[in-house]
Amino acid sequence: MTTAHDAILITPLAERPALIPRVYEIDDTWPAFVPHDLVGSALLGLVVREFTAYCVVATDGDRVVARGLAVPFDGTGESREEMPDQGWDRVLSWAFQDRWSGRSVTAASALEITVDQAYLGRGLSYRMLEALRDAAAGQGHDALVAPVRPTAKHLHPGVPMAEYVGRLREDGLPEDPWLRVHVRNGGTVEKVAPASMTVSGSLAQWREWTGLPFDRDGETEVPGALVPVRCELAHDRAVYAEPNVWIRHRTGRRTG
Repeated sequence: MTTAHDAILITPLAERPALIPRVYEIDDTWPAFVPHDLVGSALLGLVVREFTAYCVVATDGDRVVARGLAVPFDGTGESREEMPDQGWDRVLSWAFQDRWSGRSVTAASALEITVDQAYLGRGLSYRMLEALRDAAAGQGHDALVAPVRPTAKHLHPGVPMAEYVGRLREDGLPEDPWLRVHVRNGGTVEKVAPASMTVSGSLAQWREWTGLPFDRDGETEVPGALVPVRCELAHDRAVYAEPNVWIRHRTGRRTG
């Protein structure tokens, strides 16, 4: 389904395959260290070609202004679950394992919704989420799960994610803006994924990514990070294990 709002069109990527090479033209706001997640750096760029039917794109005229990526996977096999503790990394790796082995899929997970900086604040994320949910429904899924990265959590890196998720406004909705979008859109908060994305590197790499000295052992708060990065001088390494929040959306799957 194609939706329009002003001049912005949101379209299943399968209907506009010519845009596949252009979905990363967006001026995004991801922290500089995030692309160094090893699973993501190896596989994320392949998602739009391997799982086109699960992805959506937004355009304003000829300009690509947002992308939404999702993947299918088997969440019922041995040592598997629909919402694993290793969240984003795990479902992305399972999706490709299942595709390459010909394994049947049972679930669909969103991976990201990224909006161009110039188009933030227009409600586009909400509409992209609806479009991803529709795409999953079109592939026969009755739910879309998502390891969600709360957008304001980086302002509270020392607060455990479980505690942060429990912070609600007077109207009962989450304080976090992105969690609130999901809940308003019918999503239910299920659990925390404590190690959803992992970025590890040498101290020199972390200095390059962040501009911080990384010159002492222990926890280092990094702008954009949801929790502190763990620094170990003797081992010349620092590790960031990012927690996310699993949310489930019913899709209203079409039948017949």
